Amino acid sequence: MASSKTILICDDDLGMRDTIAAILKRDYRVLTVSSGEGALSLLKQEDVDLILLDVRLPGISGFDVLKIVKENYSLIECIMISAINEVETAVQAMKHGAYHYITKNFDYDELRSLVRNACERQDLNRQVITLSAQVAEQSEREFLIGPSRQIRDIVDLVQKVAKLSATVLILGESGTGKELLARLLHRESGRGSEAFIAVNLSAIPHELVESTLFGHERGAFTGAHKQQLGKFELAAGGTLFLDEIGDLRFDLQAKLLRAIQEGEIERVGGTKPIKTEFRLIVATNVDLDKAVKEGRFREDLYYRINVIPIRMPPLRDRIEDLPELARLFLDRYKAKFRKPVRGISGSALKILASYWWPGNIRELENLIERLVAVSDKEWITDEDLPLEYHFAKLDSGGPTVPDARFQEACDTFERNFILRALEKSDWNVTATSRYLGIPLSTLKHKMSRLDLRDIARKLRGA
Repeated sequence: MASSKTILICDDDLGMRDTIAAILKRDYRVLTVSSGEGALSLLKQEDVDLILLDVRLPGISGFDVLKIVKENYSLIECIMISAINEVETAVQAMKHGAYHYITKNFDYDELRSLVRNACERQDLNRQVITLSAQVAEQSEREFLIGPSRQIRDIVDLVQKVAKLSATVLILGESGTGKELLARLLHRESGRGSEAFIAVNLSAIPHELVESTLFGHERGAFTGAHKQQLGKFELAAGGTLFLDEIGDLRFDLQAKLLRAIQEGEIERVGGTKPIKTEFRLIVATNVDLDKAVKEGRFREDLYYRINVIPIRMPPLRDRIEDLPELARLFLDRYKAKFRKPVRGISGSALKILASYWWPGNIRELENLIERLVAVSDKEWITDEDLPLEYHFAKLDSGGPTVPDARFQEACDTFERNFILRALEKSDWNVTATSRYLGIPLSTLKHKMSRLDLRDIARKLRGA
């Protein structure tokens, strides 16, 4: 059965065109042309997968056709054909993007094999592009997977408000996915084809914030050698995402309020208002209620941006989502690093579920990336987890008496300290007692009390 691939043969020699067509037509759809101009004209009408391209053509040369094809049809593979074997010609062909180079005294089976391999590479390139697009879309939703009630509520809310023009205030700790949520709202808003302009206000030097947001006129200040559009103008028709809005200078909060209320801004050094229209999404990890009471944030601006608040929960409050999130990141990085990792063991997931996750989803992703990168096993187990994840427990159902909390903190510190000493001493208990300067019997007693013996034995055998 013939392949769905379409092969274009471009050669001014009729006999060569007929010979190659006879070799390939059983397995592929074959088209033929006698010139480079004919090839470029046909590409505007036909979907071609592979071109067998003669180097020497009347009119436009094969190399020129190759350059144009690679600039305009990057997925089409090209195999250059020449009457003579010239190393320099072959090098130039490969340099300009050709898949391979052959001479006209080729072996028939060799040609079939070469064409088949070129088509397989094209399929792989298409898969990579498709996967990249899927990953880009998936990355905007990665924090919205899992069975937790918090996430189901956020998904429902996004579906209700995405297409509204109302301002959205995203609240949550660092690493919970606030910008990803903003990008998802933009994509689902009906403005997805327009600009998404993200500004991290905490990352801009104070003296540049106003110019960055509102733009400036030429000569407005030292170094303003030309007019510059601000983020508000660049976001016109699309979405403006202001991250860390709680860090915005107090004097600029009034200008932001006017931009929201009046739909117009004024560049630094400018004399006339400029109309602009955009969807505003803001985010912060600051307690804005407290900031308003302390006089650090304008109350009128707070009410203006707090139209649709969405609170992103920290990972520790949606810990039941962790297995699905871990699987998503594992699949991503085992493909990236081409590792044979199949999954994470139940015991390792149990330890991860007990961790506090101060860095939230970002910390989980970084951990999984590191584990996959260094792993040569099919399964990631508790023995692969860094020491801090073994002992930093979530405060869920733990002791509530202050003295008990203090003792638990002391035990955690002592356990971690001894385990690191064991690691430095290559898991030799006697050497560790000397390193710590305590009797061997005391160290063994502490290891027994702190449940360290089994863990040390496992880690030593890893």
